[in-house]
Amino acid sequence: MNIGEIARRSGVSRSTVSYALSGKRRVAETTRRRIQEVIDELDYRPNAAARALKEGRTRTLGLVVPPAGGRLTFMQLEFVGSVMEAAARADLDVLLSPSGSEHDRSFERIVSGRRVDGVIVMEIRLDDPRPTQLQRAGMPFVTIGRTNRPDGMCWVDVDYAALIQRCVDHLADLGHRHIVLINRSAELVSSGYGPGQRAREGFAKAVARRGVDGSEFCCADHAQAGVACVEEILRTHPEVTAAATINEAALPGVQRALERAGLDIPGRFSITGVAARHWAEQFHPQLTAADMPAIDMGAIAVQFLIERIAEPGTPPRQQLLTPPISLRDSTGPAAPR
Repeated sequence: MNIGEIARRSGVSRSTVSYALSGKRRVAETTRRRIQEVIDELDYRPNAAARALKEGRTRTLGLVVPPAGGRLTFMQLEFVGSVMEAAARADLDVLLSPSGSEHDRSFERIVSGRRVDGVIVMEIRLDDPRPTQLQRAGMPFVTIGRTNRPDGMCWVDVDYAALIQRCVDHLADLGHRHIVLINRSAELVSSGYGPGQRAREGFAKAVARRGVDGSEFCCADHAQAGVACVEEILRTHPEVTAAATINEAALPGVQRALERAGLDIPGRFSITGVAARHWAEQFHPQLTAADMPAIDMGAIAVQFLIERIAEPGTPPRQQLLTPPISLRDSTGPAAPR
């Protein structure tokens, strides 16, 4: 139960419910009684941390996103939506701010302008200066992803290394002996992008442990790059029968290139990886994958940030998610090549 539901049942706005609860502004007595009746009926208890956050603050959270020109993936957009929804349930607003490339001034304004009570930062690098900037400024924050030194920070992340290892194990169990990793773009991975780096590490460990041949290919985040990547794989490594990927945006192109090459899935080529469920279900046949829990991550990040703002002296909270591999139809036994 949340303020939005109370407002709907009372026939008033969310702000009116907020004012009735906080007493900051006068609310007509008949309206206040109607709201209270709904609260009593639903046995609503305002979250203590969220209530503390609202007292004398901006009631706004900052969400630092990659530059819009970088084509946010469906997974990233799903995360943005989940943060906004979780904030709305706590009667808080969200201010979006790009960071990276020529947008450093926007991040500086978020840090120094005090227009928000706390910040969620997406797309963290292993050696990312932004958490240090936020710590020095005394700004409460939560990161999506973690740096090389994550112990003193609040963060939510997905265990890409473990998930890619599971993908390789699944393919090796099916008899595949020549496997490739289709990673994110070379520029992103070389910049220290956490998921790309950790997927690379997990892939290297898994192929060594299973005694299979493994190669890595970087790929930009769009369909045409997926086509070019698969064409390069088939030209330089014709023995490959399977791929693992964390590049969901390239999947339509990957599928197109395999079809053009006459490699039906999974009869002659298997593919698996980590992707938003939307992309996994749009793939044909549906993709065997660890479904990225973007909605859960957004809700957890907002919860951590609200608690951090309300009680800044508490130890930082951290959560590493390892969703299961959903077995669908894109993987099968290795066929002779």
